[in-house]
Amino acid sequence: MTDSIIEIQDRSLKLSNLEKVLYPTDGFTKKGVIDYYARIAPAMLPHLHGRALTRKRYPDGVDGEPFFEKNAPMHKPDWVKTAPVWSGRNRRTIQYVLADDLATLIWLANLAALELHPSLALAVDITCPTVMVFDLDPGPPANIVQCCQVAMWLREIFEHLGLKSFPKTSGSKGMQLYVPLNTPTTFDATKLFSHALAQLLEQEHPDLVVSEMKKVVRTGKVFVDWSQNDEHKTTVAVYSLRARERPTASTPVTWDEVERTLAKKDAALLVFESSQTIARFEKLGDLFEPILELKQKLPDLKSAVAEEAKPLEIAAQADNSGVETKSALTKPRKKASGGKKQGRV
Repeated sequence: MTDSIIEIQDRSLKLSNLEKVLYPTDGFTKKGVIDYYARIAPAMLPHLHGRALTRKRYPDGVDGEPFFEKNAPMHKPDWVKTAPVWSGRNRRTIQYVLADDLATLIWLANLAALELHPSLALAVDITCPTVMVFDLDPGPPANIVQCCQVAMWLREIFEHLGLKSFPKTSGSKGMQLYVPLNTPTTFDATKLFSHALAQLLEQEHPDLVVSEMKKVVRTGKVFVDWSQNDEHKTTVAVYSLRARERPTASTPVTWDEVERTLAKKDAALLVFESSQTIARFEKLGDLFEPILELKQKLPDLKSAVAEEAKPLEIAAQADNSGVETKSALTKPRKKASGGKKQGRV
């Protein structure tokens, strides 16, 4: 296998087994993985900067046995930055890698860390998420087409609340919806809010949406996973590769693309392999850039009722035991392309 020593930003890095095939179906090698992360770095690094990073490594390729890695490995180069984060569950401090620069990103790619999963909070304030996430996970035979419909329903709710949201593919089966905050909040607040909206959608669209994690109830439906909004959980990074049959990547998309996919009922429209994701970035720029700085305040559900008066009615009651959330949200919206039930969500 071919080895190589390269210089990146005045740092020396040994790359090993460059011709090792990590995606057997496609023949995609470790060299291809490293090249992808090097080329997508200008878009990806700002979304990783300063965040505790969990890595999912595939030393024997996507058909081999992977493992999650949280602690920085003992053999890391001295120049790799880390952040100490106390883990109450493990009762110890974990030294997470900070992928703040190109050299670190390439070092991780050389370790076959195909999937990168950052915290939703910055390491300097690990209890304050900068974003709220909805992970839309389809239960077969549902696919990303049904996720598009659910994402559009969520967008409608956010628009009523004066919030902007941004979709991306998961790079696997589903998609994720990000609501940037970048204002003081807590994971308790984002989890409560996201849980309430997931239950709202389940009540309004029980044939398509579930908010429970039990797989037995998810067949043919979209699970709106609100539980990702947690200090102890992570979501796959935008632009991260995924360990699928082919080297697909989690790719930001436009709302026009979401609507078009729903209208055409063609899941293939939202599948992007590494080369396509790079080409999209070179043409469109970073569609997820607003996530980094857009400041939005998470509204209080009860105060939202008073602010919006009769056109928008939201009532939400939730507790830590998962008591049913009572919600109603009614406000006509211009029918979106491909939507089937847009008048009331």
